[in-house]
Amino acid sequence: MSRTVLITGANRGIGLELARHYAKQGDNVIGVCRETSDELNQIAFKVIEHIDVTSPSSVGQLASALSNTSVDILINNAGLFSNETLGELDFESIERQMEVNAYAPLRITQALLPNLTSGSKIANITSRMGSIEDNTSGNYYGYRASKAALNAFGKSLAMDLKPKGIAVALLHPGFVQTRMVGFNGDISPEQAASGLAQRIEELNINNTGGFWHSNGEQLPW
Repeated sequence: MSRTVLITGANRGIGLELARHYAKQGDNVIGVCRETSDELNQIAFKVIEHIDVTSPSSVGQLASALSNTSVDILINNAGLFSNETLGELDFESIERQMEVNAYAPLRITQALLPNLTSGSKIANITSRMGSIEDNTSGNYYGYRASKAALNAFGKSLAMDLKPKGIAVALLHPGFVQTRMVGFNGDISPEQAASGLAQRIEELNINNTGGFWHSNGEQLPW
């Protein structure tokens, strides 16, 4: 039986590869993005574009477009990456990363709660750079803080949604060769998507709230 999988930031990079992965499995992929791509249009069951995940009204439009649509897997993937160094901090950049990387997944999840039922899963695509314990090199103030906030939000969501039978995971894709990092990286988007999808398959109400690498390694907070 096919599932409905909603992916934000689905037009390129990891989001597009996740869309391709689930479509190949026969699932109904709903791709959410600001601007669609030819690749996404060919893959997705449905594309909802012109969605700004940081805008309450835009997220409201998304929720309206999905009224009466059950979502089995919600993947909050849309993200923003910048670097700030001490002495040259760009606070507007830090605020923007907080909006996109932390607040937006929480905003999306709350707006789509009516679409989630017992057995649904939420995967927040985070980063090990959000780990406070793992930070041994500094810098990246906005990105680190926004992903740490996302991890905190995700843990609270896991606790609050557990009684409803909805499981939540915080997933680090790895250092992936995408435009966001100038196509540097250790693994391809296809490899990342495959690992992420495997972690999502393993997610259940008993291990909800965990922070994992796409390769299955449990990461420190």
